[in-house]
Amino acid sequence: RVSRILMMPGGNALLVGVGGSGKQSLSKLAAFICHLSVHQIAVTSDYNVNDLKENLRDMYRRAGVKPGLPMTFLLADSQIVDEHFLVYINDLLSSGYIPDLFTKEEYDGIFASLRNIAKADGVPDNRSSMLDYFISKVRSNLHVVLCFSPVGDTFRQRARKFPGIVNCTSIDWFLEWPKDALVSVALRFLENVDIKPEIRENIAYHMAEVHLSVGTASVEYYRREKRFNYTTPKSFLELIDFYKNLLRNRKMEMLASIKRLETGLDTLMRTNKDVKSLQEFLEVKRVEVEAKKAATDDLLEAMVEQRNEAMEQENVADNEKRKADDAAMKARELEEQAAGDLAVAK
Repeated sequence: RVSRILMMPGGNALLVGVGGSGKQSLSKLAAFICHLSVHQIAVTSDYNVNDLKENLRDMYRRAGVKPGLPMTFLLADSQIVDEHFLVYINDLLSSGYIPDLFTKEEYDGIFASLRNIAKADGVPDNRSSMLDYFISKVRSNLHVVLCFSPVGDTFRQRARKFPGIVNCTSIDWFLEWPKDALVSVALRFLENVDIKPEIRENIAYHMAEVHLSVGTASVEYYRREKRFNYTTPKSFLELIDFYKNLLRNRKMEMLASIKRLETGLDTLMRTNKDVKSLQEFLEVKRVEVEAKKAATDDLLEAMVEQRNEAMEQENVADNEKRKADDAAMKARELEEQAAGDLAVAK
């Protein structure tokens, strides 16, 4: 629909839909199909009416002066920081002539550039005819696409204050996607996900049902609370991205758990091998210990026998000592008797 609008000379479009419906994306795609360049204003904090007029002058020169490049002026409602912008947009849509957009000297320069082309097209060489010719070329080559949201009272007030927005454009309403479209889009975005085909199809249908159920719940929410809640294709795409990110994170967590378990199993297997080798080593050492224990027991038995022999020899020595003591005592007695006898003899 947007492409058919842009294909018509002087075709201007009013795309109405909540944010995230794809208005700007489809407008750029339609402009590409129709071989039109897309021009958007870069809104900053200090962007004002004079900046808009400067952008409009540049687009008028590109569209109206030779060779007259066809282009699309894409304007979203978020870029309208000042309601005075719509005064110029309304004039652009209604007649194409915007008062005070160019000075007299600038118009003279434009007319000088168009004089040969206008003469070839049979346009009289006077100021009024040249102005009409210039404006007709601009309206033929410059296509305005307005992307507005119906949420709130702003759209209704703008349509009432600036009738050219509605009367001089082809209106295209961006409604909710049907279930088949939701399923098709979900299947398209889930193609590169590593899951089984039957599971992928079930997930796509489930996502479509979830998205539609939110819309049904929003109707009930408005009935109860008198407040709006909108679901858009962008929110559906965000749902798909959220599922893919969640699935990717869960897979990474599972892979990390599997890797951790594999590491644990490898450690257990290495430990079992080490335990088996230690058991074999212990068996060898146990045999050596038994042999040394037997040798130690034999040595202890020999030591006990030697100790018993030593004790027997100690007892014999004690007996001999007692005998020697007795003999020494008798010898002392004999010595004392002999000493006495010697003394008497002397």
